Amino acid sequence: MRLHILGICGTFMGGVAALARELGLPVEGSDANVYPPMSDQLQALGITLMQGYTAEHLQGREKPDLIVVGNAMTRGNPAIEYMLDQQLRYVSGPQWLGETLLAGREVLAVAGTHGKTTTTSLLAHLLESAGLAPGFLVGGVPGNFGISARLGSGKSFVLEADEYDSAFFDKRSKFVHYRPRIAILNNLEYDHADIFPDVAAIQRQFHHLVRTVPGNGRLIVNAHDERLAEVLAMGCWTPVETFGIGQGDWQARLLEADGSAFAVHRNGELLGEVRWPLLGNHSVMNALAALAAATAAGADPRALLPAFATFESVKRRMELVGEVAGVRVYDDFAHHPTAIATTLAGLRAKVGQARILVALEPRSNSMRLGAHAEGLAPSLADADGVVFLHRPELPWDAKRVTDALQGRGATVPSVDALVSSLRTQAREGDHVVFMSNGGFENAPRRFVEALRG
Repeated sequence: MRLHILGICGTFMGGVAALARELGLPVEGSDANVYPPMSDQLQALGITLMQGYTAEHLQGREKPDLIVVGNAMTRGNPAIEYMLDQQLRYVSGPQWLGETLLAGREVLAVAGTHGKTTTTSLLAHLLESAGLAPGFLVGGVPGNFGISARLGSGKSFVLEADEYDSAFFDKRSKFVHYRPRIAILNNLEYDHADIFPDVAAIQRQFHHLVRTVPGNGRLIVNAHDERLAEVLAMGCWTPVETFGIGQGDWQARLLEADGSAFAVHRNGELLGEVRWPLLGNHSVMNALAALAAATAAGADPRALLPAFATFESVKRRMELVGEVAGVRVYDDFAHHPTAIATTLAGLRAKVGQARILVALEPRSNSMRLGAHAEGLAPSLADADGVVFLHRPELPWDAKRVTDALQGRGATVPSVDALVSSLRTQAREGDHVVFMSNGGFENAPRRFVEALRG
């Protein structure tokens, strides 16, 4: 069964390609942007990569038996039009994953607006530390594994359960294809403004996920989230365990204000303490969710607690990329005001009165459309200075954000100008955080080099 993957260099589809190759299938693929590091990873697996989307890639003596279509593909794309005209077999990435790889596995799915990648990575790490050898598919590169996907030799398979749509021909959320036995519902806020008209539409998709979890499974649900409570009120047929800081079946009590140490209680019983390298209340919530899910999969929660200390977070989640002349520079994957606020709050609790400077790129579809514009200024409350990348093609005026920062913000039209502005402002003792869910033109590392110059 020869597969051709359209959109192969995306994080999710690249993971699908790696898993298919590990299954022993011949795999090739094409993408508009074939470049390192994903291209290097895939080629090292023996996967042929093709630049661009043309009909020729789907022709020839060894034409594919099945085309796996990424959700970035649209009608009008030459490869898509040829595929449809020639009536070639095709399937979405999530459907292929669900039918080919997940059938027969114990699936642990991590859903939520925020924290999916970190929680998925942490859950895989906990199961690995328990000797369960899980498979996983993560939308990033977990530090403890160094790869984004593997089959694993155990029965468990851990993956991000994304609410984004599956393909141009399947507008259901990806996660409806996964049929998990254990599902984490981390949180639920409005996002993906290009897909969903309102938060109620997202809640409906989350309820579709709830409907697929069996009665002998487990739902692990954020005890603080009212929108998730509303999802469960639509109907629930699975035992539910809740988690929260001072609330829920699984509870954390902070031992350090920055979230780097906390005690864990289950149903009122103290299990032990966690001391680890991550920061922020949101990280503590991710930890509780992962611990509850790993326990539902059969691990001993007390025995898992030491593993938190050895957890290496995902790249681009407050990743320290350099320190020059006393200036610490971080790269963070940010796509929503809530994530920005909680990340900066965790850093503020850690660094006290030290200055925090933020470089922000509105990169996600919702950010670019202005869906989160009103929430951005409040989310930056813990920043002492903000440089906002306002590219000329941004369809809304970013000054509405920087004006609300009362002298703490400025807009710039390019990454060069952004790096220059920060270079002028930064001084010894500062913490500079680059926040974007895109490539940001390698701005964090360019800034580190500018500091060295």
